[in-house]
Amino acid sequence: MTALLLGDVSGQPGSRALFLGLNTLVKETRADVVIANGENAANGFGLSVSLMNQFFNLGIHAITSGNHIWQQEELRPFLDSEKRLLRPANYPPPVPGHGSVVLQIREHKVAVLNLQGRQSMSPIDCPFRVGDEHIDRLSKQTKIIIVDFHAENTTEKEALGFYFDGRVSCVIGTHTHVQTADEKILPKGAAYITDVGMCGPVKSVIGSDPAISIARSISQMPLKSEIADTPPMLQGVIVQIDPSSGKALSIERFTRYFSV
Repeated sequence: MTALLLGDVSGQPGSRALFLGLNTLVKETRADVVIANGENAANGFGLSVSLMNQFFNLGIHAITSGNHIWQQEELRPFLDSEKRLLRPANYPPPVPGHGSVVLQIREHKVAVLNLQGRQSMSPIDCPFRVGDEHIDRLSKQTKIIIVDFHAENTTEKEALGFYFDGRVSCVIGTHTHVQTADEKILPKGAAYITDVGMCGPVKSVIGSDPAISIARSISQMPLKSEIADTPPMLQGVIVQIDPSSGKALSIERFTRYFSV
């Protein structure tokens, strides 16, 4: 089982990179399942209904998210009705949506679990305890469990990776938009990376226009970020999973650049 796991899709450049390169990447890697974090796709803030449908039509099997998922009001009804669209499972009730899904991928069932960190972020419910509850339920249906942990703090991400090791196939970090070079297989068989990176503009400040980011830093004024209009890249990881055990066999990060 080959899983292609993509970093946060950031604005129009990120979507353009998907349209330009995803089909080729799927063919080259022979990916069985494709998962992308879509929470920044709508100009950096949330996900539109139109983009959600376009991503599914491209062949993305599940869309994960994070703290920006609530920013496009038109999407909120779909958090309940579209099972392939996830919000972090540890948001407290009665928020709409669901935090995990079991996909039927050919002869295999693949579970996807979306969680959000609390360190340097909103103090929502505990991702460790909520993750336990979901993994207990999901593991009764499949051994293949993929976790997107949308979090800021490396310590929290690494701790959750080791905490879930042996119970999930992989824990991939999202949110920072900066791909880390620490991909590895943990002692009990889970693949791990602190952050898979970003699908978005290369010459940017985590996707944003550098000029605005500089002005915000110097002036300390709450200037609105805008997505940089530069050629994009695709970033993520390819994880090979043994379907019989649910353990990861390998994890490889990648970056693909585009000139338009």
